Amino acid sequence: MDVEAIAARIWPGAQAHVERLGGGITNHNYRVDLPEGSFVLRVAGRDTALLGIDRSVEHEAALAAAAVGVGPDVIQFVEPEGYLVTRYIEGEIVPLERIREPESIRRVARALRAVHRGPSLPARFISFRVVEDYRTVAFARGAEVPPSYAWARQVARRIERARGAFPERPCHNDLLNANFIDDGARIRIVDWEYAGMGDVLFDLANFSVNNGLGRDERGVLLEAYFGEVRADHERALELMLFMSDFREAMWGVVQGAVSELDFDFAGYAAEHFERMETTAATPAFTHALGE
Repeated sequence: MDVEAIAARIWPGAQAHVERLGGGITNHNYRVDLPEGSFVLRVAGRDTALLGIDRSVEHEAALAAAAVGVGPDVIQFVEPEGYLVTRYIEGEIVPLERIREPESIRRVARALRAVHRGPSLPARFISFRVVEDYRTVAFARGAEVPPSYAWARQVARRIERARGAFPERPCHNDLLNANFIDDGARIRIVDWEYAGMGDVLFDLANFSVNNGLGRDERGVLLEAYFGEVRADHERALELMLFMSDFREAMWGVVQGAVSELDFDFAGYAAEHFERMETTAATPAFTHALGE
């Protein structure tokens, strides 16, 4: 990939310094330094549409996140390739040990609440359908779907019945630690490619499980987000912990079949299947599913 040529096309005649940013396991991200400032150029990986990603939706979600002061400013959307250019955020990725602290959790809750109350998005992200879609793609690409999928799908059906109807709100759906940047004043959130209208409890669970929040920290999150800790929110959060890892595991299965990136996607999928099974064995989950 000639990223310098891409940068020259976006900023013709400019003297651009391009540097690869690490951390991504779906796309290629680059910092581009120009006299007028620094930017992030996001170049999609191969066949990302098979992961349910629509680059035009990502663009809309990034604009919405910027509008509520959570995402970086969007500078340009380059078609037909779907390259996204955003302003570089000066700050640091919040370390895992710090993001689990009560004050950080409260800051994250404020950011997520702003997103969830923000502009609607032209796509849906319903975790129960996502895992089914990933299974279909995996089979079509000849990937081996782990045997635990059948059991997990049965559990997911029970979770869907227990969760019932919920209002669909704009959600991020990929709240990994690397996507949180502290700019000194606010927690900012990047990487909006999986965003869509969905369940805010999935977002809260996704943040919780990906950042290692224990039961007490999840209580802080619920209180910060809703203003109180209610039993129905606690139950829904427990159930969505399972769905977050189920989705992540199936994502790894599909990526193993389609991605060209040098990453152990099979190991990634296995890790999330194992964590999903651990969640399902906890008394809190069993109680929540029984309720």
